[in-house]
Amino acid sequence: MSEINAQTQKTSSLTISSGDIHQRWRLIKDTLARYGVVVGGLGVIAAVVMIFFYLLYVVYPLFISANAVAASEYAVPEQALGNTLLLEMEEQNEVAARFTDTGQVVFFEVVSGKTLKTEAVKIPEDTHITSFAQGSPINEGAVIYGLADGRAIVVKHQYKVTFPNNVRVITPSLKYPLGEQPLVLDESGAALEKIAIKVGESATTIVAKTADTSQGEGKVRLLNLQKEQSLFADEAALTRTDSVIELPAAGIANILIDKDEYNLYLVSNDGQLGFYDISNKSKPNLRQQQSVIDAGQKITSVAFLNGDLSLLLGDSSGLVSQWSMVKDKLNRPAMQKIRSFKVSEKAVVALNAEQRRKGFMTIDADGVVGIYHTTAERQLIKEHVSTTMPTAAVLSPRANALLVQSVDGKMHLWHIDNEHPEVSIKSLWQEVWYESYPKPAYIWQSSAANNDFEPKYSLTPLVFGTLKAAFYAMLVAMPLALLGAIYTAYFMTPRMRQSVKPTIEIMGALPTVILGFLAGLWLAPFMEEHLAGLFAMLLFIPVGVMLFAFSWEFLPKSLSEKIPEGWESAILIPVILLSGWLAFKFSVPLETMLFHGSLRDGFKNELGIGYDQRNAMVVGVAMGFAVIPTIFSIAEDAIFSVPKHLTVGSLALGATPWQTMTRVVLLTASPGIFSAVMIGFGRAVGETMIVLMATGNTPVMDMSVFQGLRTLAANIAVEMPESEVDSTHYRVLFLSALVLFTFTFIFNTLAEVIRQRLREKYSSL
Repeated sequence: MSEINAQTQKTSSLTISSGDIHQRWRLIKDTLARYGVVVGGLGVIAAVVMIFFYLLYVVYPLFISANAVAASEYAVPEQALGNTLLLEMEEQNEVAARFTDTGQVVFFEVVSGKTLKTEAVKIPEDTHITSFAQGSPINEGAVIYGLADGRAIVVKHQYKVTFPNNVRVITPSLKYPLGEQPLVLDESGAALEKIAIKVGESATTIVAKTADTSQGEGKVRLLNLQKEQSLFADEAALTRTDSVIELPAAGIANILIDKDEYNLYLVSNDGQLGFYDISNKSKPNLRQQQSVIDAGQKITSVAFLNGDLSLLLGDSSGLVSQWSMVKDKLNRPAMQKIRSFKVSEKAVVALNAEQRRKGFMTIDADGVVGIYHTTAERQLIKEHVSTTMPTAAVLSPRANALLVQSVDGKMHLWHIDNEHPEVSIKSLWQEVWYESYPKPAYIWQSSAANNDFEPKYSLTPLVFGTLKAAFYAMLVAMPLALLGAIYTAYFMTPRMRQSVKPTIEIMGALPTVILGFLAGLWLAPFMEEHLAGLFAMLLFIPVGVMLFAFSWEFLPKSLSEKIPEGWESAILIPVILLSGWLAFKFSVPLETMLFHGSLRDGFKNELGIGYDQRNAMVVGVAMGFAVIPTIFSIAEDAIFSVPKHLTVGSLALGATPWQTMTRVVLLTASPGIFSAVMIGFGRAVGETMIVLMATGNTPVMDMSVFQGLRTLAANIAVEMPESEVDSTHYRVLFLSALVLFTFTFIFNTLAEVIRQRLREKYSSL
């Protein structure tokens, strides 16, 4: 007996010991799981926060204010050689040039003012300079001197860059593109009081106003030199065309020729602007004559904005206005004021446009320099660079340096940090009047083939397109997914549910690129060809189902009772297919009878609604198909998880199945259903590939279901690979990602708050 008791105690101790080990191991696993969940959750939160701050880090430089810093100050180089007519600076900001009224060109170091070279323009000794003008500084570097005997000479300054011993050396020089002999513009020998030039690859246009003589008033003469390269000649021959513009020459203060040499602008001091078509050089044509300033003011400075599509006019009141060529009501080109900047209380004495962007520099009579951007309508910099009145100024080709000469004989060099002037709250979110557009608009157009392009960074059409795509996708997905989930979870037989639910959930595993591919290459052409049939389906299928339901009531009981409860939906499949086939079958004669042609033509002719093949309707169907599994699965689980005692109790109290479903089941499952809708909406907002492939990616703001769109996500996918790192375009794309991130975060946060309140409200059921 003692041996048995000992053996029993030993077994009990082993059992207790084994149980303790199992319990301890279980506690360890629970602890590890708990900490694992906590670490994982914190990791997800940390990842989301890091993404947010990284986006903010990339976007933040867009909103850093521009600044200007004084770099050096020195005496005007070779001041004895004459007064400055023009200051120029080469691209590297190392060498500058000073063109004087005595025909001398002084090249000097930008930083120190040290003279590098002086060279005299080959002006004949029997005459003198009466006028001077600069051609386009972007690619020409040409200037023209008008002389007292009716002749003119064209000079081009250029800079040769070499690297001896790996050290950059810039060597300036002068070149005479039209020859060293002056060109005769006025055979009578009248002095050229005002002059302008535009030098192109194959043609050169010169316009000059002559002085009054004893023979009569001065004239405005136009000279065009066209290069004609012969097949057997080494040098191109110049074909000359002369013409006279018939108008009173008195009062003309500024002459400007656009870069294409098609348009001529004559500006008088009293604010009269003459706009001429000179595409036919032998017969200039006046297009428009108008006043461009307020009464009592005077034009003090004029310049082209980069691209030569707009004129900047500074007046004596300190106002700078931008006039751009747009089409009027008769579709004729006309100059129209699109914006203005109040830059000073003093007269604007100088205007200088940036060579690569739509910015410009102003200098007033007090020596205050301002830098502005037209599209963004921003004042970027305003600095007092000189205590005395400026006489000449130049903005470097890269707009990162400023050189100003003042009346006290000093040169002032300033360094400028102005990386992203194109961005402002207005340019991103409000209507902007862009060059050549008839009115302000929301436009996204981020790049073009040349530097004359005006970037259009409005995010409004992208946000609109994102919401439009999500709206139509949810319009398709929500009724089908939610009603399907209600029927599957509450009315369908379990055996059929076991087949239907996994099948729909497998739909969610389809790659969106495949859906986008099918939508773009098959669905879009199909919907365009059978548009009337698709609309007819909206009528035929409901009518067919209702007729079938009505007929079902008259079936013999012996036949209807053979269909198991919950399998009625399977019988509707052939009814729906037959109704769809009939819709497409009868759509063609209906279309012909009602619209006398195609439905698309009827929409366009009768309602003025256009049709793009890849449109929001295609996106709605394709993206709705992708969103349905998500909404269906979550909503079906929420409805199916409603405690059975609630439904049984409702039925026991006499409620019908429909009353139980609408007043008990849906209310109890409403938090889960709401979550399903929100998750589906988030999926629709962030979708990329379907929208990218199923729409024309046109950033237009049109609610029509037949028009295309562009979403934030698709825009990032399309343009990010081709954007320059750290450029304005690059950072604006990150800004659009930040907008999308912030929108989804706020929307999901609000959705979670609503879901929690629904749970609290209906948890007592």
